[in-house]
Amino acid sequence: MESKKVKVAIIGTQGIPNQYGGFETLVEYLAKHLSNRFDITIFCSSVVYKSQKKELYGCKLEYLPLKANGIQSVAYDILSILKSVNKYDKLLVLGVSGGIILPLLRMYRDKFVLNFGGLDWQRDKWGKAAKKFLKFSENLAVRNSGTLIADNQGIQNYISNTYKQDSFLIEYGGNQAVKEVIGDSDIEKYPFLNNQYAMSVARIQPDNNVQMILEAFCQNTIIPLVFIGNWSASAYGCKMKKEFSNQNNIYLLDAIYDQKYLDVIRSNCDLYVHGHSAGGTNPTLVEAMSLGLPIFCYSSGFNEFTTEHKALYFEEKEQLKDLLNNTDKNTMINIGRDMKNIADRRYKWQIIVDKYAECLNKRTS
Repeated sequence: MESKKVKVAIIGTQGIPNQYGGFETLVEYLAKHLSNRFDITIFCSSVVYKSQKKELYGCKLEYLPLKANGIQSVAYDILSILKSVNKYDKLLVLGVSGGIILPLLRMYRDKFVLNFGGLDWQRDKWGKAAKKFLKFSENLAVRNSGTLIADNQGIQNYISNTYKQDSFLIEYGGNQAVKEVIGDSDIEKYPFLNNQYAMSVARIQPDNNVQMILEAFCQNTIIPLVFIGNWSASAYGCKMKKEFSNQNNIYLLDAIYDQKYLDVIRSNCDLYVHGHSAGGTNPTLVEAMSLGLPIFCYSSGFNEFTTEHKALYFEEKEQLKDLLNNTDKNTMINIGRDMKNIADRRYKWQIIVDKYAECLNKRTS
């Protein structure tokens, strides 16, 4: 007799199909690969998805009239949790925004599987009050969840040192990024594809060291930079775009959600520059690694764990300029090879989803 599938609610993202970021990409791959093993419902934002499908990839979709990020994320997560806690065997919660409700649901602790991602309260974009709330919410979420997931060895160490608790180490897949051949239409749209270039992809916010990277390339004529991000989404992004868009060796492109166009640019660059500083394993970094790109990373500690200390690292503008000017071709080739080997061993989606399946099947009582 076939055993009954474990019922799982996935909470804390905008939803699927993915059109936002790392957690959403994760959810899409969990949906594609685990719907045959679990009965999955994914909470989605009707603010984002005007056309609302009832099912996708074999998973049910449930919509809430709130945003899954910003201040509304607190209500979004709390409402999702309250609607799920009596109906599902496991609640996979991505992020800590709804953590303040969990002490009231302590009796359901074993149902909660928490991946709180990076240390969001450290991000420069938050004010003091928001940082205190996020740290408080993290504390409650961690202490009242039956299973914890860390997406980076540094996060796992943080959980152990701060909360004296164990966690599963589960990172992200990057093998959705593939090598694309440059076509004539691509060159017509992006003329810089004809020449050597470095690139970076990030949300345009201070903790991703956007200004540091742009300033380093402004003062460097070795290779131009293509930087893809949401430049118009914040006052900071608009300021950066205004200040650096007229530089001859810098190309500022708006966010590209078409995977093929993104991969045309990304897979054919000569160097990937990663400036993220705020905790955890970053999906764009493991995608670049999967493509076998030479990588210069901001030295956050977390990025070193992701790349196994085999990329090159910088902490400030002058160090990045030095790397740009003095790293030889053979070193770059070796870094790219090492990145690819690490990604093939650790950052494939089948590896990641199998680890999530183990967590969701784990008995905690």
